[in-house]
Amino acid sequence: MPQTRSFLLLALAFVGYLLWTQWQHDYHTPAPAQPAAATASSAPTPSDLDASVPSAASAPALTASASMPAAPSSSAGVPSAPNQRVVGAKAAAKPTAEHGPLVTVTTDVLRLTIDSRGGSIIRSAMLKYPAKLKSKDSVQLFSDSASHFFVAQSGLLSRDGAAPDQRALFHAARSHYTLEPGQKSLSVDFTWTDASGVKVVKRYTFTRGSYVVGLDQQVDNGSAKAWTGWPYRQLQRVVPPEPVHNNFLAKWSDQSRYSFFGAAWYGPEAKFNKIKFDDFAKDALNKKVTGGWMAMEQHYFMAAWLPQEKKAQQFSTHVVDGSNPRYLIRELGPGFQVAPGAQAVTQSRLYVGPKLRNELGGIAPGLDLSVDYGMFTVVAAPMHMLLTWFHRMTGNWGLAIILVVLLINVLLYKLNAAQHRSTAKMRKLKPRMDALKERYGDDKQKLQQATMEMYKKEKINPVAGCFPLLVQIPVFFALYTVLRESVELRQAPFIGWIHDLSAADPYFVLPILYMGVMLLTQRLMPMTASMDATQAKIMKWMPIIYPVFFAFFPSGLVLYYLVNGLCRVAQQWWVMRQFDAGDHHKGGKGGGKKLKPA
Repeated sequence: MPQTRSFLLLALAFVGYLLWTQWQHDYHTPAPAQPAAATASSAPTPSDLDASVPSAASAPALTASASMPAAPSSSAGVPSAPNQRVVGAKAAAKPTAEHGPLVTVTTDVLRLTIDSRGGSIIRSAMLKYPAKLKSKDSVQLFSDSASHFFVAQSGLLSRDGAAPDQRALFHAARSHYTLEPGQKSLSVDFTWTDASGVKVVKRYTFTRGSYVVGLDQQVDNGSAKAWTGWPYRQLQRVVPPEPVHNNFLAKWSDQSRYSFFGAAWYGPEAKFNKIKFDDFAKDALNKKVTGGWMAMEQHYFMAAWLPQEKKAQQFSTHVVDGSNPRYLIRELGPGFQVAPGAQAVTQSRLYVGPKLRNELGGIAPGLDLSVDYGMFTVVAAPMHMLLTWFHRMTGNWGLAIILVVLLINVLLYKLNAAQHRSTAKMRKLKPRMDALKERYGDDKQKLQQATMEMYKKEKINPVAGCFPLLVQIPVFFALYTVLRESVELRQAPFIGWIHDLSAADPYFVLPILYMGVMLLTQRLMPMTASMDATQAKIMKWMPIIYPVFFAFFPSGLVLYYLVNGLCRVAQQWWVMRQFDAGDHHKGGKGGGKKLKPA
């Protein structure tokens, strides 16, 4: 069919455009313009802090099964009006923007800074992940700087008694804690005591080799009356300014531009959900969830609060206005009561670390879904597993990609061979095709009819050559999403000049090599009989167009296509050799059917 290849090329271009547009819409969240009054050194103001503190008056009432008096239910069951943009709301106690004494905790994988005011985690460094290639600085997730403000907060609420929220001043025994060699876990206590006799111990527990931080909030009621309270955990951050790139190539090859940046939550019934920062106000989250988790995600890394699995929580989102708007996702836990002289503990966990898909699922149900491959998950997830398996064998992600290519080509060999044979047959029909064009001239309808009759007579399927290309489309995009989303491939070296398979080739060597492979392919397989002048021109330009696009793609993806192209050249040469040998053998015996001009 003369128009088949043109149609396929146009379809591929159109699909690529749609995918590009959808990714821009779904994943790329540009930084909002900063108000003129905002400065890089400005800290959150007291009114900003007030707005982010949940209201005890609106906490949900205790359930009847708790066998204790119900708390007043003056609100709809969330800390404040769901997703209301609170400006300068005043709390009962005057807050302060100043830090309390800072406590640093260092493990083998994390270094966290905890503010004694509120016991909030305000800084974090992932010691196994350099911020940049060969940099001594680690990736920073939490930060108390104004331009990159991102903190994990927790506290207790109470309507009729004292309770420490994120503004309360706690006390820690030391300013530095270290997980020593041979030590499996480390606990750090922050203590708060009220004049009435209520004492709260906020205990963080760290485990060797783990990015999960345990949090126990223990209430010792030394007062003369029962204490009733509700635990809450929340993540809040600003949208940081976009990174500055040195050149056009660095900007458009930065894969973080196309990865999701925002909040996410999971529930056993609602499953995995993402919330862009633009939707915090217009599409507020206000949902009761049993178990589940909530998170703030960015490229490769995330922070997530993991409540107790079998307890009902209230998830909500809020926007806190100020000099730099902050976005907040909150979990309000079930209320509990502590009798005089008694003790109670509420537990949760915080994950702060890389999005390691193979490990996240074992930490909490659905947490592995934060590594979101989108519409290509059905292909990308098995491909990630396959890459991981080959990496365990070789210790090199580049070699793992090559082995995946070889395996795919082995599986698709018969399909590819059929394509090459079909193309070879069509090439042999070129003299007859030229004769048909001379006979029918501009009568395209008769030319089309005569061409199809010739294909039918010679038992040639003109679209057979398109099938392997169509199969490669989901594989291409699946591998692209795996390279873009898998932190395992971040800064993963291959050989020589390729120090990061998730980044573009800095010297364009792989795109140029791929250009050579395409030219070699065209040399082995000249234009077919069904190809008109326009199609021929398009095909001639392909060896230049593809490398230009590949200059912006991750080098791991270009490596895949380079090796795949070499495999196809080898297959093409082998199949053509067999085809020509078979045709010559038939011709030598006189049994071959010669193709006569129509």
